[in-house]
Amino acid sequence: MAENQRIEPSQEQPGELSDSTPALPRTYGSLLGSNTAPKMEWPELVGLTPEEAEKKIKEEKPRVQIQVVAANSFVTMDFNQGRVRLYLDPSGKVQRPPRIG
Repeated sequence: MAENQRIEPSQEQPGELSDSTPALPRTYGSLLGSNTAPKMEWPELVGLTPEEAEKKIKEEKPRVQIQVVAANSFVTMDFNQGRVRLYLDPSGKVQRPPRIG
C-alpha cells in the first residue's frame, strides 16, 4: 500500500527556516516568564503630584515605602530596595524620575 518515498536532502542554507521548522507560539515568552529586568525607575512620573506618582508606583510595587523629599534636601546615601524617593520641585511636582533605592 504505502509506496517507498525517497527524501532528498534539503536545498536550504543552514539557519534558514523551512516549512518543517516549527514556529514558536506567540505566547511562548509569557508562558516561561519575562526576561525583562524588574522596574527600577519611573521617568513617566516626572511632573505629576506626589499623590499621583505614589499611586502609580504602588500599582506596580505595592510593598515599597514612598518618601517625599523636597528638592536639594539632604538624604542618606544607603541603598534600600524597599524605598522609592519622590523629589519635588518648588511647585510640589515630581522633579526627577523616582527610582528604587
